[in-house]
Amino acid sequence: MGHVKGMIRYMTLMVLAAAAALTAPAQAAPAADMVEARLLPGWRAADGTHIGALEISLRDGWKTYWRAPGDAGIPPRFDWRGSRNLGDVGVVWPVPRTISQNGVRTIGYADSVVLPLRISPQDTGRPVTLKGAVEMGICKDVCVPVSLKLSHELPADDTGRDPRIVAALAARPFTAQEAGVADVSCRVSPIEGGLRLRAEIDLPRQGRDEIAVIETDNPAVWVAQAQSERRGRSLVAETELYHVDGKAFALDRSGLRVTVLGDGKAVDIQGCPAG
Repeated sequence: MGHVKGMIRYMTLMVLAAAAALTAPAQAAPAADMVEARLLPGWRAADGTHIGALEISLRDGWKTYWRAPGDAGIPPRFDWRGSRNLGDVGVVWPVPRTISQNGVRTIGYADSVVLPLRISPQDTGRPVTLKGAVEMGICKDVCVPVSLKLSHELPADDTGRDPRIVAALAARPFTAQEAGVADVSCRVSPIEGGLRLRAEIDLPRQGRDEIAVIETDNPAVWVAQAQSERRGRSLVAETELYHVDGKAFALDRSGLRVTVLGDGKAVDIQGCPAG
């Protein structure tokens, strides 16, 4: 029981630390000295979706995080509430890389990254004013939170493709079908205060240093860093899941997401049925 209490206390401290970092005043981090961000207006696709992007440029040696950043990272958060004619925004995440940080593995980007945005206008015949903020953690010798204000008008009649965005879209992870995933299954068993999950993925080797990152669609469920091991054609990953408030919880298998990261490439697997 002591182990479980310690784990829950650790998770709570991590959540509180991330929340405190993301709500810190802007002067806590002189963002212009370390990172710049701008919106790329992109183009309006034939189906009415607008394809734009967020371009992030980091100073030498600085890094930022992927959507599932690892135990010590802070995932980016986006707030587009100042926008006009906006229905929804989806982020397309290019393949990240693993980063060793004080003996802890994190996942993210160095130097620069273009994050494509799939934007759904409320009225496809009108421009979208995309306005808001991104809150993110960046690290070098220390880690600091930054909040960046963004605004750009996205014309409804611009159909010219931006090669920077096209390249970032091409750098997305492969789907399970594209990567030749033959089978994926997850076994779940109860442990004190949570669940243990074992994923077995039948897929070709993705490089020498493969790892699996497991996510759920429930933000209140904390997923430990998975231990990954190649066994023939299968990659086996084991992890533990806990509710951040120490509560019991149900696991929606269709909401599980397993990303296999290899040498500069990745495979995005949606859902994990019982095995």
